[in-house]
Amino acid sequence: MLTLKARIMAPGPTEIPPSVLAAAAKPILHHRTSEFRAIFAEVTEKIKYVFQTAHPVLTLAASGTGGLEAVITNLTLPGDEVVVISGGVFGERWAKIAEAHGRKVHRITVELGKAVSLDEVRSALKAHPDASLICGTLSETSTGIVHPIKEIAQLTANSSVLFAVDAVSGLGVAELKMDEWGIDIVVAGSQKGLMIPPGLAFIAMNDRAWKQVESKKAPAFYFSLLQAKAKLTEEKLPDTPWTPSVSLVMQLEESLKLIHAEGMEAIWKRHELLAEATRAAVTALGLKLFAQDSPNPGVTSVHSPEGIDSGSIVKKLREEWGISIVGGQGKLKGKIFRIGHMGYCDRTDVLMTIAALECVLQGLNVKVKLGEGVAAAGKVLTS
Repeated sequence: MLTLKARIMAPGPTEIPPSVLAAAAKPILHHRTSEFRAIFAEVTEKIKYVFQTAHPVLTLAASGTGGLEAVITNLTLPGDEVVVISGGVFGERWAKIAEAHGRKVHRITVELGKAVSLDEVRSALKAHPDASLICGTLSETSTGIVHPIKEIAQLTANSSVLFAVDAVSGLGVAELKMDEWGIDIVVAGSQKGLMIPPGLAFIAMNDRAWKQVESKKAPAFYFSLLQAKAKLTEEKLPDTPWTPSVSLVMQLEESLKLIHAEGMEAIWKRHELLAEATRAAVTALGLKLFAQDSPNPGVTSVHSPEGIDSGSIVKKLREEWGISIVGGQGKLKGKIFRIGHMGYCDRTDVLMTIAALECVLQGLNVKVKLGEGVAAAGKVLTS
């Protein structure tokens, strides 16, 4: 049998455009040369557009989790109080990082599959007036929801607490306007909406956040944001304190060209369209959406049919059709499956995935009619 073409329809890492893949094949550049630093200067400036900010964006050689840890360790000290919106694996990650570093964490525990309410945030901030940081997640891909980041930022903008947002899977997928919304800190990763391999973390902070970093004087070395900022701004061409991921930066240069050409508004609309089509398809097949309120534009979470472990669906799609989706995490393992539609993803990818899903479900003796999901998705995509 012909080797299956591997296709990723998971919420990261995502597919990589051909021109971005080709950029990785270019000869390696020494990171202290003016040639590389000119590329780094270009991407450092261009990525501000994706964050919708005029503030500096730091680039770290780390995964998105490294960016989250850098925020905790640079903006707080051991014993400091931190409020965390915990409604899934990635919201909880903020809490685990903070606790690992000796911070006092106050969780806003949100029901899985639901977005946090503003009343819950107000109550937490009132109950913990000494907290200096509240951590939230734009795109909670473990459950398939987005949190009301814009509205939370409005609550914190005129207070003493800083708002840090995990946008690792949300940047370049879900609407995010850092400066306009008044978000203090945004963390992102390279392998989602930015359409390059894993390995880079990005942090943007406003003046309020930088003042807190400077006042805390927290001990840090590799993840020192003050050192990263100093190297970014001290000379004519931006630099990094430590060896950067040169090839990834070169790929980022190409992916940012594609992002700028499409435009952020168009990118947000494309993801919303693909998400709407996917939700329509699985509903038409008689399946139940897991996140029905505030659904995520980058991933659709679906209850597994009764009596079927979602891992079976994931395995058959990958092994028999070459399409990688993912199952549930933590308490949701075996109970849901998640279809990603973010980054380098288009209408054909969605239709192909739904068609293969129909075949897999039928093979698992789930009562579905071939073509119904595809028809529902197609109706949305051509309306």
